[in-house]
Amino acid sequence: QVQLVESGGGLVQAGGSLRLACTVSGSTTGIKTYAWYRQAPGKQRELVAKIVRDGSTNYADFVKGRFSISRDNAKNTVYLQMNSLKSDDTAVYYCNAARLTIQTTQNYWGQGTQVTVSS
Repeated sequence: QVQLVESGGGLVQAGGSLRLACTVSGSTTGIKTYAWYRQAPGKQRELVAKIVRDGSTNYADFVKGRFSISRDNAKNTVYLQMNSLKSDDTAVYYCNAARLTIQTTQNYWGQGTQVTVSS
């Protein structure tokens, strides 16, 4: 099992910044990717950013140039630096870890952290 605990959410004005943190614990053997997703009220959960085990990253178009995902292996923590925040970024942000096996992908989720951007 993998446990993920998010922190760092809160209320921020448009144009401001926040840094989310996801503390990882448990058995991380075989974890291929860590990612941040978000879900706004009435909308489906969507991928924000992903970091692969080799360090490569990819981002949703709507956050490119504004958000940055990183990982500190020594602290077992995955970060999401969010700059130039917009009201559309308001959502619950979830940390995800994915373990790939031959048969399937096992997904682990944190409890989420609320980010509210006021205009």
